[in-house]
Amino acid sequence: MNLQKITFQNKEGQSLVGRLELPVDQQPHNYVIFAHCFTCNKNLSAVKNIGKSLTAKGFGVLRFDFTGLGESEGDFEDTNFSGNVEDLVAAADYLKTNYQAPTLLVGHSLGGAAVIFAASEIESIKAIATIGAPSNPNHVQHLFKSNLEEIEVSGKAVVNLSGRDFTIKKQFLEDLESKSMQETAKNLGKALLVLHSPNDGTVGIKNAEEIYHAAKHPKSFISLDGADHLLMNKKDSTYVGQVIASWAERYVDIPEESNLKTKHQVIASLDEQDGFTTAMKVGNHYMSADEPVSFGGNDFGPSPYEFVSAGLSACTVMTVQMYVRRKGWPLKNIEVHTSYGKSHAEDCEDCESDSAKIDTFNREIKLTGDLDEKQITRILQIADKCPVHKTLHSETQVLTKLIHD
Repeated sequence: MNLQKITFQNKEGQSLVGRLELPVDQQPHNYVIFAHCFTCNKNLSAVKNIGKSLTAKGFGVLRFDFTGLGESEGDFEDTNFSGNVEDLVAAADYLKTNYQAPTLLVGHSLGGAAVIFAASEIESIKAIATIGAPSNPNHVQHLFKSNLEEIEVSGKAVVNLSGRDFTIKKQFLEDLESKSMQETAKNLGKALLVLHSPNDGTVGIKNAEEIYHAAKHPKSFISLDGADHLLMNKKDSTYVGQVIASWAERYVDIPEESNLKTKHQVIASLDEQDGFTTAMKVGNHYMSADEPVSFGGNDFGPSPYEFVSAGLSACTVMTVQMYVRRKGWPLKNIEVHTSYGKSHAEDCEDCESDSAKIDTFNREIKLTGDLDEKQITRILQIADKCPVHKTLHSETQVLTKLIHD
């Protein structure tokens, strides 16, 4: 993918730092802003995984640090929930000025509450997705309940959250208490997707119910069974991103021709921290390649050789069906099973030598239909004539050159 570091100004003129992720070889059809959880930052693994799933579907994703967190300027102790909402509005203004006005907001935990409030101030937003969000912003007070009295008396207190110290001021609490989620959600007037885990021990599932009931249609709910609040399991956060991307396509406009023209049919992109999980553009389609867990991958997509095997299987069924339709033969279905490995060549002289092994695709074909033996024999011959089969048997070359930006 195309990952860019960007900075923009908040309402107070402080610099906020973010990352803008763009799809592989495609102008984004829509832009998304992601709001991270309370005291988190843009680099939380779940945030990055969700963003990658969205870019794989053609979205451009901006994730940034709220004021006073991560790389962004400002003091966290001087911020509040309203400031987070203002930061989201500033992010939307930045995208509108420099790229394209965002149409989708995604928020995690308190960020989920923030995107609901921000959506009412960003005209271009058409859809909102919340993940493990509280039904009222002041829900986060339970995180520092043991310090509430000190905050009330002294005006502030140092609170330890997830092993880090944060100064919370009284104005932060007062700002939280002034916000009514139910009223804001009721008047949202935009599509809403609520994702929440019934196992969430930080923000209970009851919050999802209250947000859902407060909002008007169109609205949807997805249960994240087994997931924790921070979506620490990569499969959970990747699933969340995939669900949001598919759901949002119903509510945002996707131009017929949003792809950049390229002479290449397949493009693969891999960031340094992603192991083997590779974003791919195959024709006009987006998918992932990976390696099995046993090889050190995450198994989030087929391996490179599985893609080659898939190409052989697909080409075989297409070629055979095209042939039998022209002949008018009663082939109802053809099923091709292909696997790849290395095996000894049948005619090798030294079959005990590893160097004698060759690349081998084992292909098994199942035919359904009232076919006679002569027809079956001919179909098997045609299978060997499919273009991919011929390519694998022919002498090929790969010409490589460097692309300059």
